[in-house]
Amino acid sequence: MPAISASTLGQLSQLQNLISLLVEGVSDPDCREQFHPDLAPLGWYLGRAAWLEAYWLRDRVLGEQGVVGPLEPLYGPAPLPVARRGSELPGRDDLLVWAQAWFDDTLMRLANPGLLPDHPLLEREYLVHYLVQHLALIYEEMLMVLTQRALRQPATEFPVAEPLRPARPATATHEIPRGHYRVGGTDNPRALDLELPPQAVELTAYRIAVRPVTNAEYLAFMEEDGYAEPRWWSEAGLAWLRGSGVEQPDSWRRNGRGEWFGIGLNGAYALAPEAPVQGVCRHEAEAFAAWAGHAVPELAGARLPHEYQWEAACRLGSLDDPWQVREWCANTLQPYAGFSPFPEGSPSPRLFEGEPGVLRGATLHAQPAVRRASFRHPAAPQQRHGFSGLRLVLAPSE
Repeated sequence: MPAISASTLGQLSQLQNLISLLVEGVSDPDCREQFHPDLAPLGWYLGRAAWLEAYWLRDRVLGEQGVVGPLEPLYGPAPLPVARRGSELPGRDDLLVWAQAWFDDTLMRLANPGLLPDHPLLEREYLVHYLVQHLALIYEEMLMVLTQRALRQPATEFPVAEPLRPARPATATHEIPRGHYRVGGTDNPRALDLELPPQAVELTAYRIAVRPVTNAEYLAFMEEDGYAEPRWWSEAGLAWLRGSGVEQPDSWRRNGRGEWFGIGLNGAYALAPEAPVQGVCRHEAEAFAAWAGHAVPELAGARLPHEYQWEAACRLGSLDDPWQVREWCANTLQPYAGFSPFPEGSPSPRLFEGEPGVLRGATLHAQPAVRRASFRHPAAPQQRHGFSGLRLVLAPSE
């Protein structure tokens, strides 16, 4: 059994520490509080990370049946509903001690080749890369929880030095020629099953926006009654809008002078006009595209890109800022032709249920392990908490 590189183990150790530090930074009640209907309590994600490592290494690789089984109802592939998880968690301090013991055990075993069998999941360090990426995603979800926690704090009197002003949507695009393009992962051990097998797809010519839609551009949509105008919204989007009562991105708030500001991990902050808007669902992204195509003649026919268009443009280096915000795509998440769940027992097949949307790109919070052109993020079309924004695509120039 070849030794696992210190660099790869270092990535895993760093993520273990980052995840633990987030839990250390909150009170015991906040560790178990559910701050969003779609997100589990913060402490659950720490337990999930420790369980995931133990499951794949101790149970699947070492064959130690029963080591993690008792915890499967809480942390396993089909855990308790999110609303019930907080009451099942141990206290914060006990959870931290328990998780650290599992983390230390994982690192100790992976750092000592003599303790490991020859196993397909250990070839080319696959399992460690798999764990690093899943912990990176868990870390981002924990940041989403903390953002929702901050959104519950009163901040209506935040002083805005430079009020956000609306801006006309930019028209700068890159032309992508018709052709065959590769999408998906390669035989690189970092590729996850959702990215495999790689595909050769034929795309017609299109133009894609150089950068994501900004805060100032999105404010223009809002100030032109974008949320009140039914013609910009799909049937599903309009039903969602009327049921939600939403009038602005998830993380935006307004002070007593009517000035917009954002709420992030550390509380209130001024919205930079050129920063990508985030905190919008696919319905909102589609409505913005429809509005922009009407409001700006050069953007006539604007829409969201198919994920293949996004990936092809990213591989060509045609996208500015692809790692600042997750970007909504127009299509639903589908398995690639020839898809096979891997490793055996992968939860990926369940991700295709219910016609989920798909996001591409990565956020400023994303770890390097999950920043690549082929990475796919499943998400419900109404999801707004996932640091999500948008980029426009257009028909080719005549």
